[in-house]
Amino acid sequence: MAGGFRRGKRTPKLEARGELQEIEREGPFKEWLGMPDLYRYRLVVDGETYSYQTEEAEIPVQIGDRVVFRYRETKAGKWVDRNSLGKAIDPSSYQ
Repeated sequence: MAGGFRRGKRTPKLEARGELQEIEREGPFKEWLGMPDLYRYRLVVDGETYSYQTEEAEIPVQIGDRVVFRYRETKAGKWVDRNSLGKAIDPSSYQ
């Protein structure tokens, strides 16, 4: 058997939730010909800074919302997984 393969040792996705305090949008960027425009967002959630990249010009959350998302840590910072950003629903206030 070839060495270097890790079976069943995938690192679990990190999850964060909290109040969205700040949003800053950059873009649109063209990565390569034929690819749709990409927008990069800098999100500050409970004092932590995260980066989010999407094809959408507007994201579905606003400052002051309670948000939840999955992310990964890289050398360049904390990157939110695509399509994982959303509003957190508090069951006690849900009608």
